[in-house]
Amino acid sequence: MVLAIADRAGRALDVRCGDTLLATYVYAPDDPAVESPRPYFHPVRTLAGDEISLYRPHDHVWHKGIAWSLPNVSLPNVGTENFWGGPTYTRGRGYEQLPNNGTIAHRAFEWMTVTADRTEIGERLDWITAGGDVWFDETRSFAVALVDATAWVLTFATRMTNVSAYPIMIGSPTTEGRDNAGYGGLFWRGPRSFSGGTVYAPGLAGGDELMGIRADWLGFAGRHEQAGSLDASRPRPGQFADRATLRRAEGERIPSARRRFPQRESDVDFEMAARPASSLATGTRNGEHET
Repeated sequence: MVLAIADRAGRALDVRCGDTLLATYVYAPDDPAVESPRPYFHPVRTLAGDEISLYRPHDHVWHKGIAWSLPNVSLPNVGTENFWGGPTYTRGRGYEQLPNNGTIAHRAFEWMTVTADRTEIGERLDWITAGGDVWFDETRSFAVALVDATAWVLTFATRMTNVSAYPIMIGSPTTEGRDNAGYGGLFWRGPRSFSGGTVYAPGLAGGDELMGIRADWLGFAGRHEQAGSLDASRPRPGQFADRATLRRAEGERIPSARRRFPQRESDVDFEMAARPASSLATGTRNGEHET
């Protein structure tokens, strides 16, 4: 089992293990502006080759595999930008398609290392509003690493610097008044067959009723349409203890208040493990999803 990486015509990176394509990182998408173009991982597959990501589903075409996205980003006296895609939820008006879909644009790969069992990449990006202004300078890194003969791990880290002249507020539909919709961050759109799967957290297992809890990690197990098997394994003790942390208070989930993003940096680390039998295990302190 040896990892290899290849650039596809200046648009995407393919990461393979032998003959299996584990993940494609599309860093220069050609998506319509209304979908808030941004880099994403798709397809994402287990070592067995089972696909565990979904691209442009008919009900939310701006959902693309695994992507770092924010739905409500506001500058005082300027307005709200949408780096999530699709309509924007605002207080008293609900969801509306506004001319505010921004772009997260790849600037350059700063470094890349590849070994037999791990590949790691560093990237610089600009967060550009619909009007053409740059609000964030982002430095992100991600790695694909083989755990053993049955699993591999995707690790994601980002540092975002506010380069505007003012404090930026990062919110969600919940901060605008919609109940139980505090989504944003590193988002995964899984196969529809995973609906009704099991969510795990320390000492807990369940479903939608766990939404909104705070925990050191979360895990998920679901049934794959083709594989037809259920992996109910949970993250190993300590598996996410080091990487699944938010280093600054600005990144913590605040269900009823916006996040203030002053003119300084904030770091977020995230880890995902793709296991056989078509499950996806994730680890984060502020895991949120869209409903």
